[in-house]
Amino acid sequence: MFALDTNTLIYFFKGQGDVARHLLAQQPQHIAIPAIVRFELEVGVLKSSAPQKRQQQLTQLLRVIRILPFDDDAARHAAEIRVTLEHQGQPIGPYDLLIAATAKANQAILVTHNQREFCKVPGLQLADWF
Repeated sequence: MFALDTNTLIYFFKGQGDVARHLLAQQPQHIAIPAIVRFELEVGVLKSSAPQKRQQQLTQLLRVIRILPFDDDAARHAAEIRVTLEHQGQPIGPYDLLIAATAKANQAILVTHNQREFCKVPGLQLADWF
């Protein structure tokens, strides 16, 4: 399964990079977004200069892919990731931490263009569709 990061979806909505080709090549049941990504996208819609257009795009996307919840397993992964990275002196941002933990808890490949941040997370599978 692929878990899409916020930047991947922003590139998709804006038609940037090669994201659309990769995304459309996948079966919808193999694509999901972490709940934290949904939150970030909703904030982006509200801040957008074209909120109606962005809300329409998000609504259409949510009709065909599922949301991965931040559940007990993700919380455990988040705690482990945070402590590990803090001990290494390489913490990542709080939202990225929760996104990474959700992907790990669901054994998903995180699709992100933010490789520099997420590559710090041990055992997290990454892909970049940009």
